[in-house]
Amino acid sequence: MSADNKYWFPAKRYGWGWGPPTMWQGWAVIVAFAGLVLTGAIVLLPSRGPATFISYSALLCVVLVAVCWLKGEPPGSRSDSK
Repeated sequence: MSADNKYWFPAKRYGWGWGPPTMWQGWAVIVAFAGLVLTGAIVLLPSRGPATFISYSALLCVVLVAVCWLKGEPPGSRSDSK
């Protein structure tokens, strides 16, 4: 694999999904996600209520999964062969 073609998020060793980021871009995505959730909690909860915040958070989660899907290693169930 070339240096410019690395995955931002590796597949989990066990189970389905992605593990912690291995590239700085992945960490930037995680920090941005956390910052947007925190900002939404500060801004949306007092003014718009919990339903709006939950919808906003769900949308952010969908975007996060989409980024992981596009920039991460293909997820799949792995099994160790001995």
